[in-house]
Amino acid sequence: MRSIIFANGVLNHPENALKTLNIDDLIIAADGGAGHCMNLGIKPGVAIGDFDSISPDHLNRLKEAGTEIIRHPVRKDCTDLELALKLAVDRGADEILIFGALGRRWDMTIANILMPAASHLLAQSQVRIIDGFQEILLLCEMKPHAIHGRAGDILSLVPLSGDVRDLTLGGLEYPLQDDILKFGATRGISNVLVADTATIYFKQGQLLCILTRQADPQLQEVTSRW
Repeated sequence: MRSIIFANGVLNHPENALKTLNIDDLIIAADGGAGHCMNLGIKPGVAIGDFDSISPDHLNRLKEAGTEIIRHPVRKDCTDLELALKLAVDRGADEILIFGALGRRWDMTIANILMPAASHLLAQSQVRIIDGFQEILLLCEMKPHAIHGRAGDILSLVPLSGDVRDLTLGGLEYPLQDDILKFGATRGISNVLVADTATIYFKQGQLLCILTRQADPQLQEVTSRW
């Protein structure tokens, strides 16, 4: 089962979000992310958070539309987005896409990017952060990964929690074989897909993967509203 989460950050190229949605997705609004849903004409199945970033009027409109409301206290130990992620996992999502997770605050942005690495709950799901034509995901060791895009897309790899060792890359302009990416170095930035799929495998470490897709000229600006 797939879940789509709308957070309260900047939503670049909202038409990409609409294009991504499937009718059977579990759509979750993390607090102020409900505003993005309303602007796109989407009814979230669930809205969760302390609701300090959404007006009472908008919250009432969600209730009237049949959205499930899960309220948490303002004084809590995790962000509204983490609550939404845990809810998606608890309800059986094995794939989670997050929109609006970046850009509004640097502290929130960094925490959101690192969240899949920090929570054991998310080991059960593939989590991707979508920001316009960019996609961020965390890759784990000892597992083959296939990154699907188009020739010419940019793929950047950033080591987390130390060096990434025994790294093998295929389908890229700069391939590697049993090599190493040093933590804090920029060697993995701006590689380029030479085919529709890049392959990644490494034996030690954690790797943050950022895929920058080429713009789709067929996408149109969003005009629908709640």
